[in-house]
Amino acid sequence: MTAQDPDNTQPTADTEADAPLTDDRLQESPETPHLMTDSADDTERRNGAPGTDRWHAAMQSILNGSVLVTVLAVVLALVACGILIALTDENVRATAGYFFARPADMLQAIGTAVGGAYSSLFQGSVVNFGATSFQQAIAPLTRSIDYAVPLVVAGLGIALSFRAGLFNIGGQGQILMGAAAAGWVGFSFDGPAAIHIPLTIVAGIVGGAVWGGIVGVLKARTGANEVVVTIMLNYVALYLVSYLLRTPGLLQAPGSSNPISPATKDSALLPQLFGERYGVDLGFIVAIIAVVVVWWLVNKSSLGFRFRTIGENPRAARVAGMSVPALTIWVMVISGALVGIAGAYQVQGAVTTGFTSGIDAGIGFDAITVALLGRSKPWGVFWAAILFGVLKNGGYAMQAANGIPIDIVGVIQALIVLFIAAPPLVRAIFRIPQPGARQRTKTSKNSKKAVAA
Repeated sequence: MTAQDPDNTQPTADTEADAPLTDDRLQESPETPHLMTDSADDTERRNGAPGTDRWHAAMQSILNGSVLVTVLAVVLALVACGILIALTDENVRATAGYFFARPADMLQAIGTAVGGAYSSLFQGSVVNFGATSFQQAIAPLTRSIDYAVPLVVAGLGIALSFRAGLFNIGGQGQILMGAAAAGWVGFSFDGPAAIHIPLTIVAGIVGGAVWGGIVGVLKARTGANEVVVTIMLNYVALYLVSYLLRTPGLLQAPGSSNPISPATKDSALLPQLFGERYGVDLGFIVAIIAVVVVWWLVNKSSLGFRFRTIGENPRAARVAGMSVPALTIWVMVISGALVGIAGAYQVQGAVTTGFTSGIDAGIGFDAITVALLGRSKPWGVFWAAILFGVLKNGGYAMQAANGIPIDIVGVIQALIVLFIAAPPLVRAIFRIPQPGARQRTKTSKNSKKAVAA
């Protein structure tokens, strides 16, 4: 063969197998999906893989994804708090004195302390197995749902800002302003419930949206740090609402010297879905609708795509022609509006006899934890809020039945966030491989073979 002749020899099977997979060969390989166009169904049809392969892939996605890490973070938090409960139990400490003589006594005391505490938590927040009727059996769950409803909508607002790369720490202020606006509409007007209820909810939305929009404008126009601005606006909202509640003719109840508003009119109260016996009101339906709307907004709409783009790469968004300042304002407006719904719920469903400056009840900050636990995904936020509602409701039952301070619930929540923020720690404890670790190992081996060849 001369130097001018092209090399038409074909590579041997061994050489082809050992060569690294370039982009061209990735598309030619029957086992590799096209990176840009193939879906999972296309890959399965092309490979002729049975349906079990799809289930295997789904299971691997769960095992290697954030869902499993989230669940295990909750498990670790419960285990850690179980240890804390055991260490602080009087019977456990008493039996520890003669552990080596009768170890079974201490183990039994630990089981009684931890098992009794978590049993009370479960039966006080999910299902009461000792109830004599179905209504009494599910009453704990309905109360947990009531606690969860404002966390769902507030968590959605915080999660939306997180997806756009903004840290909305102003949930407290947005709830206060939403509650103030909704409360004023709720006690100042009267009329048909079909008009008064949605009008009050809209007032809460407007109050939260305005307070969130202030943050968006300051961030977009002046470059102010949204964390600092939202925290400061929390104080502004708190003292502003306190002032309004102390001023006759504004939010203060007539004839009262206390900083409390008038009671919400009956026409503005959220109706019970299944009657007074079960305790689940219209707010739960509103929360589910909010989850669906936010899911569609984030995953299916062009506006949601732009929100996610500025969150992942603002520079790329500018290059693509997106107005980052305008999108920043809209994100904070919508985020504040969602949090404002939680404020409206507080005066329409939770506290209907008149509210004070503590109407937020810490929901604004709990919503941050819910958004983190839900991975800033709408349905993840929903289930995280349900979990927090269960913990909060069950904490009261655990305190009443076992004498364990309700502060243990705060410890559980804090540990959940701690483990969620440290996924490598969770993976190390349970020996879960990092996502894509096997694929990276295989690619590394192929590269080494190619270099050796």
